[in-house]
Amino acid sequence: MTILNPSFFNKKARGALSIALLILAVFAACGQSRAQNTAIVSKERAAPVIGVATFAGGCFWCTESDFDKIPGVISTTSGYIGGTVINPTYEQVSAGKTGHVEAVQVRFDPAKTNFAKLLAAYWPTIDPLTPNRQFCDSGTQYRSVIFYHNADQQQQAFASKAALASSGRFTQPIVTELLPATAFYPAEEYHQDFHTKNPIRYKYYRYSCGRDARLKQVWGKNN
Repeated sequence: MTILNPSFFNKKARGALSIALLILAVFAACGQSRAQNTAIVSKERAAPVIGVATFAGGCFWCTESDFDKIPGVISTTSGYIGGTVINPTYEQVSAGKTGHVEAVQVRFDPAKTNFAKLLAAYWPTIDPLTPNRQFCDSGTQYRSVIFYHNADQQQQAFASKAALASSGRFTQPIVTELLPATAFYPAEEYHQDFHTKNPIRYKYYRYSCGRDARLKQVWGKNN
């Protein structure tokens, strides 16, 4: 009978222990990976859904102010959309050289409001009867436009405009355009929240531009 060296058993035991530790480490890593993946999925599921809508209604100072009053609106950003120049400046857009229109991008909480409600709130804040102009500001850069971001918004926008046109409220056609949303460029910082940063100047502009007077004329006393 061959007598084995005791060190043989020690080596064998050490090898088995190493394999066992390796297996445990692999299982631990897999468990940690699954836990991390579960945490990521949970975080994604918990992330709030934010809706986006874009409207042009003449001077974006006023459009931004109007949408800020609507419950469920998270934020508003004044900017430029629909043109051919990348990163246009206010001077370029206001001169009508880029094809852009002054607009406001609205981010909203779908649990508190929706696109249909935003459409209903938008119409009474604009003059939908005058092309290429809103109040004292004239030119294609100040025309009224609803920019839709998906097929659902497109359908709702067209239905809303059709309903207003067939309501009998106006004898003139509704000239507000409905267009697919393109690249939106935020306006310069001094334009953002202008109505809160410069309330006196904003109120003077709005009054002198005749915005509210024209809205009362178009929509009536209780618009």
